[in-house]
Amino acid sequence: MVDFKELQGKIKEAMDTLLQAASLRKGDIFVLGCSSSEILGEKIGSASNLEVAEHIFQIIYEETQKAEVFIAVQCCEHLNRALAVEEECARKYNLEVVNAIPHLNAGGATATTAMARLKNPVLVEKIQGHAGMDIGDTFIGMHLKPVVVPVRAPSLSIGSAHLTMARTRPKLIGGERAKYS
Repeated sequence: MVDFKELQGKIKEAMDTLLQAASLRKGDIFVLGCSSSEILGEKIGSASNLEVAEHIFQIIYEETQKAEVFIAVQCCEHLNRALAVEEECARKYNLEVVNAIPHLNAGGATATTAMARLKNPVLVEKIQGHAGMDIGDTFIGMHLKPVVVPVRAPSLSIGSAHLTMARTRPKLIGGERAKYS
């Protein structure tokens, strides 16, 4: 049995930590990878659960809305890790929309939930997000900007799933005479 109140508390705490560390600006992109199976203690992709996904998505979506950043929810490998985003995000970042509909067995519970809850959802194949949260080792790194900086989570797990978080920063270019802010 999942204690959803505890689960949501951990998610909220993790989001507070990450959003503070990332210093996201209005319109930046927050990437979420989440395995509901892993949260339940099962192998990734083997026990997708919409109820778990809904509880996770609810908190993260509320926090991204407050921060005025776009959320991009990664699908599972069966949809090539495409991402569910608002159409506005796809337009702003000139992202190519692809044609697929996530469901429990191809896309996963969290992406399925995102497609149902976002205002004008579309699926895109790739993105370069500014920060992200990975619940259950879904490997969101491919969807973050090139210089990724780990952010230590207050808790290392959400349910039974391993939790990692990251922010990005601009590349440091130049040589020994360069100065950085």
